[in-house]
Amino acid sequence: MSKYVIFTGGLVSNVGKGTTAAALGRVLKNRGLRVTMQKFDQYLNVDPGTMSPYQHGEVFVTDDGTETSLDIGHYERFLDVPLSRVNNFTSGRLYTNVINKERTGKYLGSTVSVVPNITNEIKASMNELDSSDNDIVIVEIGGTTGDYESGVYYRAIREFIIEKGKENVFLVHIDLLPFMPSTRESKIEGIQASVEKLNNNGLFPDAVICRTIKNLKLAPETKKRISVRCFLKGPECVIQVPDVDTLYEVPLTLQKENLDTLIVNHFGLNMPESDLNSWAFMVNNFKGNYPEVRICIVGKYTKVPNAYISIEEAIKHAATYNQVKPKIEMIDAEDVAEYGPENLLRGAKGIIIPPGWGTKGIDGMIQAIEYARENKIAFLGIEIGMILSAIEFSRNVLGYPNANSTGLDPDTEYPVIVELDELEEQKRLSGVKDSARSGAFETKLNESSKIFKLYGTQIISERHRHRYEFNNDFAEKFEQSGMRIAGAHPESGLVDIFEYRNHPFFYATFFDPQFKSRPNKPHPLFLGFMNTAKSVR
Repeated sequence: MSKYVIFTGGLVSNVGKGTTAAALGRVLKNRGLRVTMQKFDQYLNVDPGTMSPYQHGEVFVTDDGTETSLDIGHYERFLDVPLSRVNNFTSGRLYTNVINKERTGKYLGSTVSVVPNITNEIKASMNELDSSDNDIVIVEIGGTTGDYESGVYYRAIREFIIEKGKENVFLVHIDLLPFMPSTRESKIEGIQASVEKLNNNGLFPDAVICRTIKNLKLAPETKKRISVRCFLKGPECVIQVPDVDTLYEVPLTLQKENLDTLIVNHFGLNMPESDLNSWAFMVNNFKGNYPEVRICIVGKYTKVPNAYISIEEAIKHAATYNQVKPKIEMIDAEDVAEYGPENLLRGAKGIIIPPGWGTKGIDGMIQAIEYARENKIAFLGIEIGMILSAIEFSRNVLGYPNANSTGLDPDTEYPVIVELDELEEQKRLSGVKDSARSGAFETKLNESSKIFKLYGTQIISERHRHRYEFNNDFAEKFEQSGMRIAGAHPESGLVDIFEYRNHPFFYATFFDPQFKSRPNKPHPLFLGFMNTAKSVR
């Protein structure tokens, strides 16, 4: 039987519940335990795939093509394990599952209601991860105790604990512990109130994590007061997690606070102490005093926190390895179109065009690509960055002024980018869902390409999320004019990577390399990108 650690949130959102849960996973993994994670999001969307980045931030894609919460990205980066559809559920997906069962007669005509049908669906989703492959399952319940939507999850957790046995479930509650400068004291009333809400739902935390400001040391008396008022076994069950310089420092904080020891003791597991020496070495490198390198992300959602979080993290991973500090600037593509790339991008050592949808900012991104190509600035285009790189090259190098994607101009004279279902190649491509490539697909690299040297292997696997492809009718013209097809899908021949020969680092990919970058294993493309960027004059 797998053991479960369940995280709930207090009265305040965005306190780092997902990051803290993922950090705990890393500490437990380094104790020799096999750890996986699961996130429940309370919104009624079936998945975040159609949600606006303005509301949800980044959509993280797993190997099996599931479009998930950005927290799944944190889980993968900390645990360094691939996750899938069973690791992220929304209320919309749970309700859809129940309604589909009702429509197909699975309930044999019984009345269907929130209790027990939705609560049973929640528990069944948690039980999907109960296997001999997982020693520990960490479950994050999205939202806060103040959300109306939380009640059904708390009910399900209460039933789950009864069914599994309290000895097999460890409940962690995390909330903000505000500090009042005027009185020089931490105020515990908010945490007390949020725990009381849990108690009213029959849930009693085994540990309470207090999120605090940086460099604050909780007094033993404060921990004691919290433990008494929250019905904890003792002050050792009150865990302080202050703000830190890098989120990868959180595992070291949790180990210092002995949360992992509390958990393994609760479960009666005899495991060695967690060896985080190599992780601590990596964290020290992240905090190193390195020279700054200006990296510009030119996109549509640059004013949205976390819209490109996996790209930002991949840049940081590779920058640390290259012993430089990235100065990441978000540049609105519409501003580039209005003010010109030379005014906004001058001094940039690297330019990235991130994924996006629709026509907003297209002209500005094309101008940024041309600026990077002509000025020998390290460049990486991802998804729409690949599409626009093909368009820019066709217009400005091949001399096709009206070249475009059929998604942007259905009547274009030079359709260098077309929908997947318009291509004959799709018949040789398995794993397509809804006329799109989503999830992990293999790419065969050209052995004469520079990117082959970056990866060090010919067959790679990367994650995709797009429905448009390069039109191979233009492949010969591209190759003759210096834009090498550096990688393609082995069976279908669909192009995955462009590499501009007359440039120190100019790559465009249909896949999303940022999803597979790890803090202790930077992605090869980002490593090459930062290695070139730090040398740009």
